[in-house]
Amino acid sequence: MTSTDARNNRLARVQLMRPSHWLKNVFVFAPLVYSRTLLKADHLLHALEAFAAFCLVSSAVYIFNDIADRKADAEHPRKRYRPIPSGAVSLSSAWFQLALVVIGVALLLLDLPWRAGLLIGIYLLINAAYSLGLKHVVLVDIFIIAAGFMLRVLTGGYAIDVPISSWLVICTLFLSLFLAVAKRRSEINNLDRGESRKVLDDYTPELVRTIMIVSVAGSIMSYTLYTLSDRVIEMFGTDKLIYTVPIVMFGMFRYLYLDEKKQTAENPVVVVARDPSLILTAIAWGLVSVAIIYWGI
Repeated sequence: MTSTDARNNRLARVQLMRPSHWLKNVFVFAPLVYSRTLLKADHLLHALEAFAAFCLVSSAVYIFNDIADRKADAEHPRKRYRPIPSGAVSLSSAWFQLALVVIGVALLLLDLPWRAGLLIGIYLLINAAYSLGLKHVVLVDIFIIAAGFMLRVLTGGYAIDVPISSWLVICTLFLSLFLAVAKRRSEINNLDRGESRKVLDDYTPELVRTIMIVSVAGSIMSYTLYTLSDRVIEMFGTDKLIYTVPIVMFGMFRYLYLDEKKQTAENPVVVVARDPSLILTAIAWGLVSVAIIYWGI
């Protein structure tokens, strides 16, 4: 194997891990920020360990999914270029890499509370079921994707041993449903580019649009109620968190605009990462939230 071949093989192995999708795992840090423990070293360390564990376990899910779908992907006009169907990574190498990733997850869990480990295990199991067939069941598929985001938030809470507001959990549910159905919307927009997922036949544009609007409304309403709850006001010593609601509204409406006007065929993670307005909105929301929560500004 030449140096070029070795470099290409390493790159293919990295691509198999889907590191670009690790952005989803920032949900793990929500309890850390909203419990006012961001500046506590031990809490930050455990949150980082939970984040790393979720990065690895989500990569394990992607590798397993690519192994399970390798034959179908080989016939797909775009997915055939993925590491396994393209032959850049052999099947045996993929299984070996999957085993190493799972071992890495297990090692990280040794330093985390058992409840956090249990939730990560549940995430792995439901996503394995998703890869083996549930992704073809209408509505069940998006609820499994949404459950993944909720498990991230709950794991973040258990990792640092802090209670999580019910309103924050509900907000996460609506937001994650929005992201899940947005993913289906992007796949529907990809139909003319060779997307062939069976479940897409059951998602009409009207159904997808309705779920997106309900999810957006639910996200904004539950987040607003969270900022106004007595528990939050007492915990933070201020009622100013309500001022972050317009930022959240703008961010969600901006995504809806991109989806409606530009008919984007990209994954939601890619849309957020490539749109300057959404990036600035996320930064603004984060800075304003931290300033209010930690300094009462």
